Amino acid sequence: MPKFKQVKNLKIPGVSPPERVCSDPNCPWHGALRVRGVLLEGVVAKARARRMVVVQHEYLYYDKKYKRYERRSKKIHAHLPDCISVREGDLVVIGETRPISKTVKFTVLGVKRR
Repeated sequence: MPKFKQVKNLKIPGVSPPERVCSDPNCPWHGALRVRGVLLEGVVAKARARRMVVVQHEYLYYDKKYKRYERRSKKIHAHLPDCISVREGDLVVIGETRPISKTVKFTVLGVKRR
């Protein structure tokens, strides 16, 4: 008889838990990783590593000198749990966690648009 893991309720609006179950300890849905801090949306720029993706986050920055907004972007490394599958170009929601490695401080919570 297979043992199913309990899916945690993250209480994040617009993000539903994945259908697949994983045994990743750094999964926010099935593991012990807590999501705290900033929630961001971005487009997956690279998905070549095994459990990591690069997400490009675009935002507006107000320049006081010229009194107008400019568009800026930042590339963020995020942990990808085994239960979530993404490809390059997908719009994803990422959440801030404790540092998982030297550069990874976010995790993918769900896919908004493929």
